[in-house]
Amino acid sequence: MNVAILGASQETSRYANMAQKNLMEAGYFVIPVTPKYSEVMGVPTVDSISQIDKPIDTLTVYVSPEKLIQMTDEILTLHPRRVIFNPGTESSEVDNLFQQAGIETENACTLVLLRTGQFEN
Repeated sequence: MNVAILGASQETSRYANMAQKNLMEAGYFVIPVTPKYSEVMGVPTVDSISQIDKPIDTLTVYVSPEKLIQMTDEILTLHPRRVIFNPGTESSEVDNLFQQAGIETENACTLVLLRTGQFEN
């Protein structure tokens, strides 16, 4: 399963970094999305959603709602099966747009979903 991490970080104290570590340990193929770094945990990054060239099962969001709204068109074009809005990233406007496009959305913590065995649902 391909998982894109929007707002990936090299900083080990960041939840995006913890999520990437746990996703990789669980065997997921991870695509970190950030213009800040060329790689995160040895995995090459892409600067933007539009550079992803693989089908994405889950896009897990770690950027502010203000940044997310600017990326909506790229995400709709990518059309992941599911978008997880981690705490603090929620946007009812963006959520509605994704649902109208047939993209499953979830307000949840990726780390909790992984730890409780609910990530693949």
